[in-house]
Order: sequence, then structure tokens, then C-alpha cells
Amino acid sequence: MYVVTVTFRAVPERAEDFLTALRDNARASVKREPGCLRFDVCTSPEDPAHVFLYEIYIDRAAFDAHLTTPHFLEFNDLVADWTAEKVVQTFELAAEGVA
Repeated sequence: MYVVTVTFRAVPERAEDFLTALRDNARASVKREPGCLRFDVCTSPEDPAHVFLYEIYIDRAAFDAHLTTPHFLEFNDLVADWTAEKVVQTFELAAEGVA
């Protein structure tokens, strides 16, 4: 499986709007994309403008397809001016349920 993490820092005065748009994108991704298995949105308790995403896709091709969906493209355009920082990392899942 293909794992994507994204750390965002939203523009503080648009953090609430950013989070709303991000939640909509996450829901649409899980609901409409068979290759998207998980899409978690996390926020820092100390800083609501600091956001972390954890996404799991069946493979790299499913993630690449995600980047072309209308809901992602709409989200990406909408939040462009609301994003102060964005760092994307990708991984391959090595084990599940390991404690």
C-alpha cells in the first residue's frame, strides 16, 4: 500500500476555512475513490493552523489518480492562498497493526 503524509500550515486567519475544505476533500476521496482506503485529518491542539494528513492508497497509481479528481483539483485551487506551508512525504506500508 502507498502512504502519503502531508503537513500543512494554513494562513491563521483562514485556518477554519482551510480545515472545512480539507475535510470535504477527505470525505470525497474516501467515498468516491475505490483506491483511497484511508484519509485522516489531524490538527494540533495548540495551533489550529497546523494540520497533518495521513492517507493510504492501494498503490501509487491510485494516489496519482487522486491528484486528477475534480474534488482534489477544486480543493487545491481553493486553498492555494490559504496555505503558508505544505510538505508532502510518501511511504510504502511495511506492516499493519504492529504495536
